[in-house]
Amino acid sequence: MTTVRVDVQPRPYEARIENGVLARAGEVLEPLLPANSKIFVVTVEPVRRKWGKTLLRSFTAAGLDATVLDMPQGERFKRLATVESLAEKLTRLGADRTGVIVAFGGGVVGDVAGFLAAVYMRGLNVVQMPTTVLAQVDASIGGKTGVNLRSGKNLVGAFHQPLAVLIDPLVLETLSDREYRAGLYETLKCGVIGDPELFREFEENQAAILRRDPEVVERLIAASVRLKAHVVSVDEKENGLRRILNFGHTIGHALEAETEYKKLLHGEAVAWGMVAATGIAENVGKLDTSTAHRVSDATLGLGKLPRLEVRTRNIVRLLQSDKKTRNGKVHFVLPTKLGEVEVVNDVPEAVVLEAVETIRRLSRA
Repeated sequence: MTTVRVDVQPRPYEARIENGVLARAGEVLEPLLPANSKIFVVTVEPVRRKWGKTLLRSFTAAGLDATVLDMPQGERFKRLATVESLAEKLTRLGADRTGVIVAFGGGVVGDVAGFLAAVYMRGLNVVQMPTTVLAQVDASIGGKTGVNLRSGKNLVGAFHQPLAVLIDPLVLETLSDREYRAGLYETLKCGVIGDPELFREFEENQAAILRRDPEVVERLIAASVRLKAHVVSVDEKENGLRRILNFGHTIGHALEAETEYKKLLHGEAVAWGMVAATGIAENVGKLDTSTAHRVSDATLGLGKLPRLEVRTRNIVRLLQSDKKTRNGKVHFVLPTKLGEVEVVNDVPEAVVLEAVETIRRLSRA
């Protein structure tokens, strides 16, 4: 078991990473919750079917009152309409400001349920219980919540830190290979931006990682959570250091928007974005060729990524609506060496076009 403190003010919290903690969630959370709290578990049907009984039994054993609220599954439902629908359900169930939202699912559930908690009655407590690699290593830590608009990803949202984060690596056993790999790209990202040892783990133990060795997986998750927690503790609202977490996301978000959130899992889009950003870094002289190849090889070595059926010019256009674009200048997080990155806003458009063309070509290989 690993406990990582996320030191944000005025209320620091802990992320607990422990095999089997799902079955003990009620026992762990009961001391943290306000007296007589009613719990509202926001989830999706596949997660409820596989793990819902285990979670609800733990709440019952701890004397906690819990109700399950299903939401539709998929990135295309990460919209204001879903938040409104869930809020109406809360109202019908008599939820008040003592209620506690439990986000029980992947990154979409965490973002939507977290945003619901941020805005319902101007704020409820939320507990993040992520069930995918992507959510465990990234989305559940740091308080970012929000939904998409047609024009871009995560353009409506709020910072709303959780009361606690409970991470049970055992739930990853039921993920499809594709979903599992999609989450690994965010873990690899952590190695590139701030933890060379974590990156080397991907190079040296790829086979063990892909076969989901429990010890290795728990170690990867813990290392990623520690890095994310450190960054968030230093820069909660993304005014400085936290921007490094966007490595791969600038072009990745544009790929998702261009494909209408239907063709790529988030982690897959980020993976292509990481390869593109690494190519840009090499092209503009920020990164040596040898290291650029190592980053790209480690990314592409985790499995076949989806083919990119996108128009390069459309991707460049979509970059202008990204949250990281300021005063008309697109900001890219570029690796300078393993464990270090730099945020730049002066990448020539021709270099961006070349990077997008390169990943389009690679996707057809």
